[in-house]
Amino acid sequence: MTVTRYDKEAVLRRYAEERDKRLRPDGLDQYIRLTGRFAHYAEDPYTEMVEREPVHDDVTFTFIGGGFAGLLVGARLKEAGIDDVRIVDKAGDFGGTWYWNRYPGIMCDTASMVYMPLLEETGHMPTEKYAHGPEILKHCRRVGKQFGLYDNALFHTQVTDLAWDESRARWRIRTNRGDDFTARFVGIGTGPLQVEKLPGIEGIEDFAGHAFHTSRWDYAYTGGSAEGAPMDRLADKRVAVIGTGATAVQCVPELARACTELYVFQRTPSSVDVRDNRPLDPDWFAQIATPGWQQRWLDNFTANWEAFTGVGVDDELEDLVQDGWTDLARRMRATLQTLPPEERSPERMMDAFEDADIAKMEEIRARVEAVVADPETAAKLKAWYRQLCKRPCFHDEYLQAFNRPNTHLVDTDGKGVERITAKGVVAGGREYEVDCIVYASGFFVEFGMSLPERAGYDPQGRGGKRLSEHWHEGMRTLHGIHVHGFPNLFVVQLAQGAALASNVPHNYTESSQTIAGVVRHAVEGGFDHVEVTEEAETSWVDLLVANGRAFGSEECTPGYYNNEGQPLGGSTDQGNFGYPFGPVAFFSLMDEWRRSGTFGGLRFG
Repeated sequence: MTVTRYDKEAVLRRYAEERDKRLRPDGLDQYIRLTGRFAHYAEDPYTEMVEREPVHDDVTFTFIGGGFAGLLVGARLKEAGIDDVRIVDKAGDFGGTWYWNRYPGIMCDTASMVYMPLLEETGHMPTEKYAHGPEILKHCRRVGKQFGLYDNALFHTQVTDLAWDESRARWRIRTNRGDDFTARFVGIGTGPLQVEKLPGIEGIEDFAGHAFHTSRWDYAYTGGSAEGAPMDRLADKRVAVIGTGATAVQCVPELARACTELYVFQRTPSSVDVRDNRPLDPDWFAQIATPGWQQRWLDNFTANWEAFTGVGVDDELEDLVQDGWTDLARRMRATLQTLPPEERSPERMMDAFEDADIAKMEEIRARVEAVVADPETAAKLKAWYRQLCKRPCFHDEYLQAFNRPNTHLVDTDGKGVERITAKGVVAGGREYEVDCIVYASGFFVEFGMSLPERAGYDPQGRGGKRLSEHWHEGMRTLHGIHVHGFPNLFVVQLAQGAALASNVPHNYTESSQTIAGVVRHAVEGGFDHVEVTEEAETSWVDLLVANGRAFGSEECTPGYYNNEGQPLGGSTDQGNFGYPFGPVAFFSLMDEWRRSGTFGGLRFG
């Protein structure tokens, strides 16, 4: 496609105008949780809960969360000789976000070879460059079985209290199933996509039709199955989708094929680039899958992505993965390489970044015009913001869906849906009568919600101090994992570590190796506890805050990347920072830290 020349200043003005349309003083408070009168939205539609007796025992390691983080930590602990591992999860099986999210069309947005963890250890070859959800969920179960993590797991179980018992050097864990047991070590990995949210739209409880959140897809209503069977019960149904983020981009094409009328309510369009998904060639895979292959691919992806920041801009670097993320980074690298080294001041580099970003977004906007037949619809589907202001999307059928006569874009010009009635959805003063509302409204991600808020319990450390108290003036950790005053406790998340958002599982891969190394050292050394010193924690946080590599920007269109455009504060402030010198440097630092065997900053006793 041909991209015409653009007026940079005009583009930036348009970005600001579109941002201002979306700004709301209530920020995250515009959303509501799946509790109270909406609690039924959060019920598990996939696995029936099995009654069991409460557990009262002691284990070496308990991990709270059965997604990628829990599976990786559990697997590495097993490899380290720690057999007594228990995983606790509110879901009915392993999988985390891939357990709950089974909507039609779901797939990963980062290439399978680097997204799906432990591929080499399990001997699994992804079937596609971007694996679909059922394959990823099956892989999670494969990991659980291979590493014996089912043996001691507690599913459909939510931790309600976590407290350090100083006299026994144990964590006491209590749950909603009456469990009351202890663990020598505890890991927390509730994940960034763990707390679902609904839009707080007036009248949301009044709708008389059927409604559900995409993370609890109701196949009993739509027909079809999570494994890909077509939805055969929507042929006479009018369906509304509220939300146009990454989830909607994937499920809208499936709904468009299934229902009689589909209304897609849009507040802000997503940027949708080419995905070009295709099956992987087994012969090719056999050639590249030599010992250590996945770690090489992880490192290569991250090194390519880091070119986006200007690190190693002149290095010759092969791109093994070649997905949408590395394409963006390649463009940035090529732009920066046009600057002579002596001209690479922060200001000049930022200008170059901006030019490359606008050029890429102009290409994405041109693609909308080329694909969508109706010019008015195409104009409304164009994303007017910087590429990384919102999560980039990649799809080969979403834009095409709006060429179907039954699929209607209802653009609200940044205002959102006005209200919901018993019959349907009101936007722009018009009521759209529908039979079903699908809320593709996402999650309260960790950038805008403290760990105690997301987890649903507030860990109690030494002297009875709660984690929320320790983090009252902002998150405080060493490496994003260890918290002073909370011995034998490990946190697995993005903030204050690599903060690699383009491939979240890589963060967990590295954290799991760190945790397994520390625990093995403590067990083999006969130590009762391990804890980060106050000095080490303070030094790490000071480093992050002073250098300020934060998620998002207040100048961006509001979204979860930037706390809905609101200033950060309190526990969400320091928790918004990542290692200032980038993911590659952080992973290298942690590798050296582990190999040293001294675990600097930690005190064993």
